[in-house]
Amino acid sequence: VPLGRGSGVGGRKLALAAVALQDHIIRSDPKLQSLCLPDYACCGPHRAQQPTVRHTHTEHRPGDEREYVLDPAPPPLTLAQRLGLVAAPRRLTAVEWTGIKSRSLQEGDSVHPCVICREEFRLQPQVLLSCSHVFHKTCLEAFECFSGRKCCPMCRREQYETRLIHDGARLYREKCTVRIQACWRGYAARKWYRNVRKRLPPNDPCLRRQFFEAKFQELNDNLVQSCAPSDVEEFLRDIDRSIASSRDIFRHFDRSRSSISEMDEEHWLQAQYKAIQRDVRDCPICLTPLSATGVRCTQARPLLLLSCSHLFHTTCLQAFERFCLDSEPTCPLCRCSYTTRTNPPTRLKFTSE
Repeated sequence: VPLGRGSGVGGRKLALAAVALQDHIIRSDPKLQSLCLPDYACCGPHRAQQPTVRHTHTEHRPGDEREYVLDPAPPPLTLAQRLGLVAAPRRLTAVEWTGIKSRSLQEGDSVHPCVICREEFRLQPQVLLSCSHVFHKTCLEAFECFSGRKCCPMCRREQYETRLIHDGARLYREKCTVRIQACWRGYAARKWYRNVRKRLPPNDPCLRRQFFEAKFQELNDNLVQSCAPSDVEEFLRDIDRSIASSRDIFRHFDRSRSSISEMDEEHWLQAQYKAIQRDVRDCPICLTPLSATGVRCTQARPLLLLSCSHLFHTTCLQAFERFCLDSEPTCPLCRCSYTTRTNPPTRLKFTSE
């Protein structure tokens, strides 16, 4: 800039400010750099900085959860920025990044899907912008590549800084842990319920019947499998023999009972003769006289003659049978099964003392 005659210190300062502003404008606008001299971008230490859309600080490794700023170091300050004519770019501090991250967590940006691809963050690297918006790292790079400028896809803010974070990956791990725990708890509960169903029968009659049928079928299958193939026939023959012997025992028991219940007149006469010979005067249960004669007896009471030749009052024996705990009452004296006969044909005579 030519300085006129008589220009003083103020003129020189004005000329320096004009040169500094012109240099800053040329360095900031790529189009103006192409119009300048070819060697302008390569001359001296103050060569023009080629604008770059995005640079990565370092390659992200799986499992590495360090948080760091992805933007490269800012270019050297221009003369206008040094003179204070243009505001110099300032990097955010760690405290400011903490506030931005807390605001992003309050808004739940890491919980919701990525705004660009509409997919969950999962374990993919995500970036936090200085405007507190969160995106996939690859999605933001693709957006900046196709748009040709650096601006936030949400708020359209330009000249932002980016920081690599792992909030989405941490939330995804917690979500997967909860799902795995729920799956394991469901498996343990179903296994416990199946074991309970195997041991306890249901209350419904149909299901209860099916439960016992399945149990018996399982026992039968285990029994057949436990026997060798050559011993199955012998085992079945043993079962048939045991069943036949059991039937013989029951048949003999039925015959003995029928013989007791079907006593003929001769047997009853013999039982009555034994009772007379025994000369029992008192009822063994109530200990009162059996005969109608006597000082202590004022009224005749019916008698019962048992097949074992023992005599009792009818009411006494009936009361004994009611209070007997056995399913089939036995004689109170000899503990034998019996049949009774009321009003014997031959009168029992007792000798008076």
